[in-house]
Amino acid sequence: MGGTTQKKKKEKQGEQPVKDFISWFEIPAINFQQAVDFYNRIFNIDMETQFDGNYAMAFFPAEKGIGGAIVTGPNSIPGIIGPLLYLNAGRDLNHILNRVEAAGGRIVMTKTLINQESGHFAIFIDSEGNKLALHSKE
Repeated sequence: MGGTTQKKKKEKQGEQPVKDFISWFEIPAINFQQAVDFYNRIFNIDMETQFDGNYAMAFFPAEKGIGGAIVTGPNSIPGIIGPLLYLNAGRDLNHILNRVEAAGGRIVMTKTLINQESGHFAIFIDSEGNKLALHSKE
């Protein structure tokens, strides 16, 4: 994970600058219930689920800010290759990271300091084989 940048973006006339570059995320799953159980367990949450035709979704609770879901259906294929999504782990990512293996995941990189300003990160493989990261300030 890189650090933060202080460079200002050039604004085109009539355009508002983008503040957050992620607006929604989806984590693919083959075994939907296994994936939902994994994230419910590591984050200590109860995801709301929705089934719509060929797709099933379980939503991460989000009152404001960026939301996301576990998704299963056509073209929802888990994998370790591709973009790396950093999930917010609150104040100290070890609270969540310590539950990864018991929930059926695997830790790839333990809690690692980025720098004092940016905080820490860790990388794990979830129960479906997706590579993801956790981020925390402490």
